[in-house]
Amino acid sequence: MARFGILAARFNGTVVARLVEGAESFFDKRGLERDLVWVPGAFELPLAAKTLARTGRYDAIVCLGAVIRGETSHFQYVAEQAARGVMQAGLETGIPVLFGVLTTDTLKQASDRAGGRHGNKGWDTASAAVEAVEALRGIRDESG
Repeated sequence: MARFGILAARFNGTVVARLVEGAESFFDKRGLERDLVWVPGAFELPLAAKTLARTGRYDAIVCLGAVIRGETSHFQYVAEQAARGVMQAGLETGIPVLFGVLTTDTLKQASDRAGGRHGNKGWDTASAAVEAVEALRGIRDESG
């Protein structure tokens, strides 16, 4: 049975908590094991993801966070580096590391995607994690 790691950024915690609820609900509904680890913010997700992936305990890592545009360029740096780092963690470890970090202009847009009118991207990211694990298993099985 597959086991999943959920990494969640505390920054914008109200929104992220709803993303976590979505991911946990998805895994629970399917009877899948998961562990939850909180980190300070989205910028810290890549290192934590790489560290979790290297433990060998997880088949995939789901990274959840919310970066909401402010009045400065800080948003751009955090969002870009979080995305790049999450991708790099997966490439370096061979474990699917999924980017479930909302990058929105407003808190309302983030809320709409964390259980609001656009669904719950935490649920969607957890679903994608299962799909990624199954796809990689299929590829590995075919290649012998």
